Amino acid sequence: MKISKIAKKRIDLAIKLLKELGMPKTQQNQRTGLCLLALLGLKPDTPVCDATNPLMGITPIMDFSYENYRVKYAPNSRETFRRFSIHNMMQAGMVVYNPDDDKRPTNSPKAVYQVTPELLSLIQQYGSTNWKKAVREFKNTRPSLAEKYAKPRDMVRIPVKYAGQEILLSPGEHNELIKSIVENFASAFLHGAELLYVGDTQDKSAYFNDELSKSIKVHFDEHDKFPDVVFFVPEKNWLVLIESVTSHGPMDSKRFVELSNIFDSCEYGVVYVSAFKDRATFAKYSSSIAWETEVWIEDNPDHLIHFNGSKFLGPY
Repeated sequence: MKISKIAKKRIDLAIKLLKELGMPKTQQNQRTGLCLLALLGLKPDTPVCDATNPLMGITPIMDFSYENYRVKYAPNSRETFRRFSIHNMMQAGMVVYNPDDDKRPTNSPKAVYQVTPELLSLIQQYGSTNWKKAVREFKNTRPSLAEKYAKPRDMVRIPVKYAGQEILLSPGEHNELIKSIVENFASAFLHGAELLYVGDTQDKSAYFNDELSKSIKVHFDEHDKFPDVVFFVPEKNWLVLIESVTSHGPMDSKRFVELSNIFDSCEYGVVYVSAFKDRATFAKYSSSIAWETEVWIEDNPDHLIHFNGSKFLGPY
């Protein structure tokens, strides 16, 4: 559907604002401009001085773009909006995440974003004689603003202790289970193992041991769908791939084949594990778990369930 002249003019203004505020060229685009307009509640004919700061999730932002600017994005564009527009605005101290509930899980469907009070105050001055001075002041304080709004998020992050290190994960049940995998499953069943990779629902990669990756010649492509946790067991030459299963994602046949393809050139034995918080969650997915994989349940931490019939924990 063709964008009206008034809508295009307002989108162009949003891109101009992003440029004036010092956003990188990769964010000076229509998608990020529409995110800014949505988070300011600015329709094509709304005076800029009447900007607001509504709480909005990614889907409502995309809906706002279509309903008011007739720019339609495919549903699978949500991750692009989140990673390549909203995250950059957060890092710039322009947008905050879940200001109404900083303990809300990262992958919650209720996740919301909001422009900071400082940005809202600045935008409302657009066109005034004070605009250029206000922009300079905002840009000068941007690093401290980003730090200011990051602190509450860091306070509720989940600390994972491993080999004298601390890895911080974003809040949520999925990452709580990842913490238990690293701290409890590994100590019980993977003696002498080295942690290679830990995923995060917010940042994708919370921990990556680059030195170990190079020494064992196991390379990670950022486009691959890695398991949540990967260990290397030197004594047995095993790679252990573990999925944290809370609301989705057990080691079913499809996932087994997917991971097999990623690690098919690997010279090590590959072990596949699904980790569950409790028996109730395990029961929900038990019929779909692939053969030749293992199951660990957090509330029964000293036991494993073997979906094989011929071996205990090990590669096949």
